[in-house]
Amino acid sequence: MTASPTAALREKNMNEKDVIAYLKTHPEFLQKHPELLDHLDIPAADLGKGVADFQKFMVDKLKKDRDDAVDVQNQLISVTRANLDIYDRVQAAVLSALEARSFEEFIEIVTHDFAVIMDVDVVSLVIEANEPGIHNVHLKGVRVVSPGTIKKWLRDGDGLLQGHIRGSEEIFGPAAGLVHSQALIQMQVGSNTPLGIIAFGSRNPDMFHHDQAIDHVGFLAEVVERCIRLWLQIPV
Repeated sequence: MTASPTAALREKNMNEKDVIAYLKTHPEFLQKHPELLDHLDIPAADLGKGVADFQKFMVDKLKKDRDDAVDVQNQLISVTRANLDIYDRVQAAVLSALEARSFEEFIEIVTHDFAVIMDVDVVSLVIEANEPGIHNVHLKGVRVVSPGTIKKWLRDGDGLLQGHIRGSEEIFGPAAGLVHSQALIQMQVGSNTPLGIIAFGSRNPDMFHHDQAIDHVGFLAEVVERCIRLWLQIPV
């Protein structure tokens, strides 16, 4: 048989007066330990002046717990939907890149079609070069920069996601004024080729930010990297 609360108190050499005295001297006790309310028989409301309405307190606590759970659930749903949307866009971008019939068409797809598919405003390919001749590259959307530029942007990382910025003409050319957030992902086509990056720029300042993972755009960069290697027959 389960001992009554009073009997349990007696077994611990305590009585109800001790509990009452303790709670009076520690009025914040139940605020610090609200989980105890789940184990109490709560008195009804409106018990007179000075009597706490624990029932209302419990209801309010349950409502807050429910609201917090709903908020977390909605956030998870929102993140999941966003990830699925990005995943679908990356798939579509990869398939479009594989349909290119020439290297020039491939570059056109990456620097133009990708922007539409990925719902950004501009996509550019940036490569480092110190040979004078390579600056005559006339592929639209390809930017040629001096050695060390990519390290300046990425430092020691493989990618950089930033929000609430002003786009750089060095990276985005004439479209830089549109860019207020960006994703820059490093590409290394071959062991003996210059470094490059694929840059995604959006006018939405919250499109990219430093708390995001680069998995999806990183995978797309790897696909572009491998496609360039195949088109130009560059050894790994």
